[in-house]
Amino acid sequence: MAKQRTVFRCASCGREEPRWLGRCPECGGWNTFTQTGSPASRTDGERASPRNLKSMPLASVEASTGARFDAGVEEMNRVLGGGIMKGASVLIGGEPGIGKSTLMLQIASLVKSSGTVLYVSGEESASQIKLRSDRLGLPSGAVEILCEVDLESVMTVLNSVKPVVAIVDSVQTLIAGELGPVPGTVNQLKACCSEIVGWGRSHSAGIFLVAHVTKEGTISGPKVIEHMVDTVLYFDQASSDLRILRATKNRFGPVDEIGLFTMGEKGLLQVRDPSSLFMVQREGALPPGVAVAPVYEGTRVLLVEIQALVVPAKGAISRVFSDRIDAGRVARVAAVLEKHVGLRFSDQDVYVNVAGGIRLSEVGIDLPLALAIYSARSGLPVPVGTAVAGEISLAGEIRPIPHVKKRVRAASEMGFRNFVGPVGLHPNEDAVDGFKRVATIGKSIELVFGGRGGARQAPTPAAAGPQAKATT
Repeated sequence: MAKQRTVFRCASCGREEPRWLGRCPECGGWNTFTQTGSPASRTDGERASPRNLKSMPLASVEASTGARFDAGVEEMNRVLGGGIMKGASVLIGGEPGIGKSTLMLQIASLVKSSGTVLYVSGEESASQIKLRSDRLGLPSGAVEILCEVDLESVMTVLNSVKPVVAIVDSVQTLIAGELGPVPGTVNQLKACCSEIVGWGRSHSAGIFLVAHVTKEGTISGPKVIEHMVDTVLYFDQASSDLRILRATKNRFGPVDEIGLFTMGEKGLLQVRDPSSLFMVQREGALPPGVAVAPVYEGTRVLLVEIQALVVPAKGAISRVFSDRIDAGRVARVAAVLEKHVGLRFSDQDVYVNVAGGIRLSEVGIDLPLALAIYSARSGLPVPVGTAVAGEISLAGEIRPIPHVKKRVRAASEMGFRNFVGPVGLHPNEDAVDGFKRVATIGKSIELVFGGRGGARQAPTPAAAGPQAKATT
């Protein structure tokens, strides 16, 4: 057996030193070194004992049946890909107060599986959890509560209770004693996540880990904890009461699937019909700067309203203001319009918003974004009853996008008679009623706005010349 030697390990970054130091040379932390034992290095004559490990053919492995069970919340089942996978681990992050703990308590109380659910809380007392459960009117017969932050104690209870689902709220509060007394460090997070995730896989239990987020909205801690788990979910707030649960990683289901909730007195309520959730109800013609886009999110189509405002720049440099659509994409679309349509944006500030507050990233929003910006710049509204989708290349071409038929069908169900989109991926897409195909950004503007394009374009003195006119 290898002899033990004394080392001092930094609780923040894991650096090891043969003697105690007041300040860590690696991370700069003060008083972070703690004494621990480590196996001495082996001599040349020593070798580790080989383990009896054997590989097996993949064809001989039997896929387990009935590996999923109902989470009790339909929108959570959708995001996870059909329910909670046995032995899978899920990491969920979101802003403080957005409803992570409420959602976890609802799942703990409503999950449809024969067995116990263990709710581990490092931030609340048992009485606080009970008060929230009573306020939400949740059943609590199969829920066990453990208010503890010591990892060893948590593992002892897990081995004793053997739950079918374990929820840890939150993982940043757990402390592994041998790594120091400070929770939330890099080593603490890696060690605690690895221990709990490994226990879940070996016992075929579903694991939910609630995580804090940074001010940028990403999960706090090293990226390696996202690699450890099977699924990563982000909880976003779109409006005052709308919550969007989005999967960014899923080994057992689709990525970019979303679940929609509203926050009410009884907790998080599922949105049954999201078709018109992000549409603005108005009568008469659309105002300039508005375009409707059927957006494909996960497995369903949502109709959203993209809004644009173009005003003269307040300084020498034009700027783009957009937080729901990437500002770089807005600047690129504006540059394509300036190059291939002739509208000038170099002396204009561009503001872009999405009604309802949902964040959009799919390629199909390029064309409606371009039409909204063109409409705002020229003062010409998009005709009522027109929905638009398509990707725009830097050459001004409208590229094909997936699921065109589903987008057209969803728009027609909401009363949109016309759909403007790219040349379809399949020839039979031409048969869809109201589907008008366009090949370039100029043709799409000519089709949507007709002969009105550029009629109300008022050139500024600095823009006098050929580029001050809108062309198709």
